[in-house]
Amino acid sequence: MKYDVAIDRLRRALLCALPGHDEFLQLSGHVRPDLEAVRRADPSPRESAVLAVIYPKGDDAHVLLMLRPEYDGVHSGQIAFPGGRREEEDPDLQATALREFHEETGASTTGLMVLGALSPVYIPPSRSLVTPFVAHTYQLGPLAPDAREVAALIEAPLATLLDPDVLRRGDRTVQVMGRDVEVAYFDVDGHMVWGATAMMISELRQLLRSLGDSDIR
Repeated sequence: MKYDVAIDRLRRALLCALPGHDEFLQLSGHVRPDLEAVRRADPSPRESAVLAVIYPKGDDAHVLLMLRPEYDGVHSGQIAFPGGRREEEDPDLQATALREFHEETGASTTGLMVLGALSPVYIPPSRSLVTPFVAHTYQLGPLAPDAREVAALIEAPLATLLDPDVLRRGDRTVQVMGRDVEVAYFDVDGHMVWGATAMMISELRQLLRSLGDSDIR
């Protein structure tokens, strides 16, 4: 029962003003006006959506992440939430997130309850404006990842993402908006989660912290 109440509280929190990404951006040496200026310079970004699914496994809540394969592209080998670009047949971005989640993970979307959306994230290298949706299910079901899109699926305990010690900085320097910056990232079971996905996780962490003893862990 406490778990159900906590999920409902998260759903209601997603309907209110969101914390955004300022807290995480500051750790990487960015400020919001910089990203807003880059976003304004791209009037027609590619719309995309991802899905962060919270589900119980054993005694703990988990979130499903994926490792992208190595390829000749800007997101090669990165950790991400399942998702992708909006297609013409998608009625809205939530439909995009659900379709891509099924295509990439093989998991059924039957029984998934979409709780709401986090703040969109603009990704300059791919000119993508990504809307992250948060969903919940009691039974994730069998997983059959698409080998072309997914090198591995990572079932990350939510308690790990909430642990203050997993948020770190350093180890990688990237060219962002014309200058080198040291990145902030999450160390999730030895995986370096940085960039847009880390921004999404950071905002989700802030929301969960705002719920106090949420019992989603």
